Amino acid sequence: MVRAVAYDCDVLVIGGGIVGLSTAYAVTRAAPGTRVTVLEKEPGPARHQTGRNSGVIHSGIYYRPDSLKARYAVRGAAEMIKFCAEYGIAHEVTGKLIVATERSELPRLHALVQRGRENGIPVRELGPAQISEYEPEVRGLAAIQVGTTGICDYGSVAERLADASGADVRYGAEVVRIDRRPTLGVAVRTADGSVVRGKVLVNCAGLHCDRVAMLTGDDPGMRIVPFRGEYFDLARPELVRGLVYPVPDPAFPFLGVHLTRGIGGGVHVGPNAVPALAREGYGWGVVRPLEVAGTLGWPGAWRMAGRHWRYGAGEFRRSLSKSAFTTAVRRLLPAVTPDDLVPADAGVRAQAVLRDGTLVDDFLIREGARAVHVLNAPSPAATASLPIGRAVARRVLAAL
Repeated sequence: MVRAVAYDCDVLVIGGGIVGLSTAYAVTRAAPGTRVTVLEKEPGPARHQTGRNSGVIHSGIYYRPDSLKARYAVRGAAEMIKFCAEYGIAHEVTGKLIVATERSELPRLHALVQRGRENGIPVRELGPAQISEYEPEVRGLAAIQVGTTGICDYGSVAERLADASGADVRYGAEVVRIDRRPTLGVAVRTADGSVVRGKVLVNCAGLHCDRVAMLTGDDPGMRIVPFRGEYFDLARPELVRGLVYPVPDPAFPFLGVHLTRGIGGGVHVGPNAVPALAREGYGWGVVRPLEVAGTLGWPGAWRMAGRHWRYGAGEFRRSLSKSAFTTAVRRLLPAVTPDDLVPADAGVRAQAVLRDGTLVDDFLIREGARAVHVLNAPSPAATASLPIGRAVARRVLAAL
């Protein structure tokens, strides 16, 4: 006989970033009356990946047409613009340029044109003179203009999702232990000794999602390797009108150093991508030996490093040398000088790496008994957060 349990909620979400809060929003929209509790260890929402990115609403042009990233980003971009308009959140549909500065990049640029068309995204091809019409200070051999890209304030989006979901969102609630009983549900203990009981657990813990999965008793089959993205603000924002990106290397899930005019009018430059020495390692001075040891103890980290060390060496160089970073920016924006680059807050990307060293390049959602784990949701997860939330909610409600 199954004994009665006093549940505090039906759905217990760990993580108060945009994906966790979108999941709570989707659950209560799909099944009104469902009791949802969100546990977030920080004193407010969106303190990590959500609140430290460049604020871009991505079009979905970069992603394989059959991938979750492509489907959710294309759909999510339109939904995010609608959501911002509905709730009065600052946003703008700016469009962006993806610029080839070397002949070797032209085949990849043309491949992006085809991919954009396959994903249903309007794309316009530009020559050097047309590039100057959009961005007078930007130089390139060719470019594509993507009209559906935009910008918004994702921190405000997360706050509105928390309010509109009607969930019980508890801040300062760091999860330290999880007891799961497949016939009963889950009990979660937080650092202050409180216990919260739910019928189904949703793991949206971002930088700590693999640890939460293991606390639940599930093997995630991957580990998070944190990559720090370092940004600068442009001291002469008048040099850039909108959003300017390089042609990305398809071997990596990073988009390269780009220029982004934000909602406030300033221009963000970056990020690069270097391994961080802590899950929340927002600077070289933040080192957590146990977390570094955990990364080094994962075979996939060594295999990834062996495979991509040349790329990594370039990123390290740009991290340690402002001159090298400036050189990378000047490929797109020749007028920029080191004095134009003012250090800004860094972000950390929660990148899932498999045991064989593969960088997971799509969203990764897995299920366990009475649990749904979101195990890879870096960029463009903020753009795609509304469709991701619905996808997770469907699994959660099926489990209920």
